[in-house]
Amino acid sequence: MDERLLVVASARFESARRFAGDSRGLHGHSFGARLRVQLSQDAHHKAPPWVPFAGGEIDALREGLQAALAPLDHQLINERIADPSDTNIARWIAAHIALDGVQGVGVRGPRDQGVEVDAGGKAILWRRYAFESAHVLPKVRAGHKCGRMHGHGFAAVLHAEAGSDELAAVRALDRIWEPLHGELHLACLNEVPGLENPTSENLARWVWERSSPFMASLRAVTIHETGTCGAHYDGRDFRIWKEMDFDSAIRLEGAPQGDPRRRLHGHSYVVRLHLRAPLDEVLGWTLDFGDVKEIFSPVFQRLDHNPLQDLPEVARQGAPAIARWIRSQVLPELPQLERVDLFETPGCGVELHWGAGESAPGL
Repeated sequence: MDERLLVVASARFESARRFAGDSRGLHGHSFGARLRVQLSQDAHHKAPPWVPFAGGEIDALREGLQAALAPLDHQLINERIADPSDTNIARWIAAHIALDGVQGVGVRGPRDQGVEVDAGGKAILWRRYAFESAHVLPKVRAGHKCGRMHGHGFAAVLHAEAGSDELAAVRALDRIWEPLHGELHLACLNEVPGLENPTSENLARWVWERSSPFMASLRAVTIHETGTCGAHYDGRDFRIWKEMDFDSAIRLEGAPQGDPRRRLHGHSYVVRLHLRAPLDEVLGWTLDFGDVKEIFSPVFQRLDHNPLQDLPEVARQGAPAIARWIRSQVLPELPQLERVDLFETPGCGVELHWGAGESAPGL
């Protein structure tokens, strides 16, 4: 099975910046940065040179990212970057990360927006919009909880190529979203024309069809139905994800003598399952989030409140081995699975990819 293993690290920095022609003048933010690096693969899954030991990839990458951000932290960014847009900050970080295999650098600034710059230099801007709505799914089987009227605090994330004028792209997304917000916010979605069966997938497609004609650079729509599940649509393919957390202990035998990671310790892990499947036009979804959770349940029981080093290879390889073990247990029962994310701490973990085509956008 072809696979790509990415290590992900996140860090924050506090900085001020000013934009030419911006009436706000000098202002500051708490920024977030995310780095995704693909590990080179070999038959033994050996750690790359920048990792002190197998299983230490996540900590090493986080420390490298923090070191790269140090010149920006509590500084005026303009002194380093003439035009300090989120895109240019991400490109500056990418240029100051001396690692092979960098697949993406993300920067999150204010107001629920940010950018991700990929390995080819393409910048994808994302903007998140919240709305509060009710809905019922009329096609589900009798007794299904989603067949009862209920509601969610939804969010829609629009992803678009940033182009040369990031601020103009943000304003364009805001203009596109404004009338859609008027239809969706504080409404029953079933009463909105075109959303008679308002699943996450149908809602993502509805937003796409009403947005893409007005913005050629739109690349995807993500709907967060809850904080732990949602759907992506890019005009062609539907993808969903389901996220769960578990609390477990681990010991990394590969850590050097004296390293505290050799001791028994633990994490509150988050696992995110990504799936791709055709849309069932009758039911309006690719898969039932509840079914995904139920299929995962036996695996969850082996992970939650248990010592993970007892799983195959985990004591020697850490998070990459846990992700591979999860795939081995779930994929036979859930062949639509194409990616497993596993985070040890918020924003820091691994992504295990093996599906065909482009990955779903980042969450």
